[in-house]
Amino acid sequence: MYKDFSYEAVLSTSERAGWRLDDVFGPNQRLDFAAHFMPEALARTRAAPGLEPDERRVLNQIGGHQYLSLFGLIEEFILPFLLDHARPLLNTDDYRVRALLQFAGEEAKHIQLFRRFRDAFAAGFGTPCEVIGPAEAIAAEVLRHDPLAVALAILQIEWMTQGHYLDSVRDDGSLDPLFKSLLRHHWMEEAQHAKIDTLIVLALADGRSEIEIVAAANEYLEIGAFLDGGLAQQAELNLQTFERAVGRSLPNRAALLAQQHQAARWTYLGSGMVHPQFVDTLERISPTARARIDAVAPQFA
Repeated sequence: MYKDFSYEAVLSTSERAGWRLDDVFGPNQRLDFAAHFMPEALARTRAAPGLEPDERRVLNQIGGHQYLSLFGLIEEFILPFLLDHARPLLNTDDYRVRALLQFAGEEAKHIQLFRRFRDAFAAGFGTPCEVIGPAEAIAAEVLRHDPLAVALAILQIEWMTQGHYLDSVRDDGSLDPLFKSLLRHHWMEEAQHAKIDTLIVLALADGRSEIEIVAAANEYLEIGAFLDGGLAQQAELNLQTFERAVGRSLPNRAALLAQQHQAARWTYLGSGMVHPQFVDTLERISPTARARIDAVAPQFA
């Protein structure tokens, strides 16, 4: 699977697939709040207890706001990680450095894209939606870990993005076309990022002992637990927004909170942990590390 994973090939593909921010989400474009934003496989709003159909649509849209807002937060720790990784390599392989800097530039563009989305969402939805943070504190907590652990977390996220679009978003005709377009353009560039991050993981694991790699895998799981705590907080913020938006308190609030938190756990953690490409990379660097992560993954299903 790695035969076409070279910095030169990825850079070439990335340059062909690149897009301009204004062409994807211009200042006059509007989201369609009569439509759903997220595919059901990720939102799981049909299974949300005690809601009317219109309320499920509102909860789905809040889930869409969560999705791109959290990606914005995630990319704010990916960006400094890439720059730190590229800095020592400036006098080495030109293709490698250029591919890493292209990766970083695209992540910066995605952060801008998601900020535009949040502004458009706020203008059209009518109820303020809070997001966990601040981004700097989340980034600092993630980046304090072993670089291999951070690279594994990023790799999981990159392959997760691929799975979400191809398996759930691409063929769903019920989604708002503009929101779906944002996800498609994000996916287009993340497809190359997943290949670059695979190469980063393999380079960081090279020369390490089995004990050192398993230790990094344990730190990767610490990052996952930290992010899971953030997902629990975000689920609570989402329900507060939902209650304000629909104008009623939920009698079964605890059940809905648990159900939506578990949906988020699958979307942002579980679906990436079981992605075949992520699992294959784990197997390549350490079967023991793969087994350790395989044992934890079912709790996020």
